[in-house]
Amino acid sequence: MTNQSAEACQVAWRLNKTIVMVGMMGAGKTAVGTQLARDLGVGFLDSDEEIVRAANLSVAEIFERYGEPFFREKEARVLARLLDGPAGVLSTGGGAFLHAGNRALIHERGVSVWLKADLPLLWARVRHKTTRPLLRTPDPKATLSSMYEARVPVYALADLAVEAQPDYSIDEMAGRVAEALVAHRPDVLERI
Repeated sequence: MTNQSAEACQVAWRLNKTIVMVGMMGAGKTAVGTQLARDLGVGFLDSDEEIVRAANLSVAEIFERYGEPFFREKEARVLARLLDGPAGVLSTGGGAFLHAGNRALIHERGVSVWLKADLPLLWARVRHKTTRPLLRTPDPKATLSSMYEARVPVYALADLAVEAQPDYSIDEMAGRVAEALVAHRPDVLERI
C-alpha cells in the first residue's frame, strides 16, 4: 500500500455525492474506482457490469445483437438508476459521458472525474484486449486514435481531471483522485 493510500485509509470520510469516473477505455476507471471506494469505505458500481447483469449478455454481445444505439439507451437508464442510489464510486463505460443527457445527470447528482490518460498509455493497456467491441476493426490502433481525438474535448467538460501516468500504481491514482476532490470539491468529499 502506498503512503497516499495508507493515509486515505486512516482518515474518516463523508461522501455527499457519487464520484463518477469517466474517460477512455483503458484509463483505469474500474481499477481506480474500486480502490477509491475501498479507501473511502463506500460502495463501488460499474455501469457496464450493471447493463450486462440486466441484459444477461456481455457488452460485446449487446453491441453485436442490438447495436450501439440500443446499448447507449440502456446505459442512460442504468446511470440514472445508479445515481439515485446511495453516494459511492461509479465507473462508466468510455462512451457514457459523450451524451449530453448523461453529462447533465452526472453533474446534477454526482461529480465527474476524468482519468486523463494519453494515447500511448491507453493503447498499451487495451491493444491485447478482446473485450472491446469498438476496437474490433481492421486497424484498432487507428480506431482508438480517432476515438481519442473526438472524445477528449468532451471529457474535458468533466468536473475534475486527474492525470494518469504509466508509473502510477492503482493506489497512487486513487489517492490522487481523493486529493483532487478534497482540494477542489469539498462539497463532495470531506474529511471528518
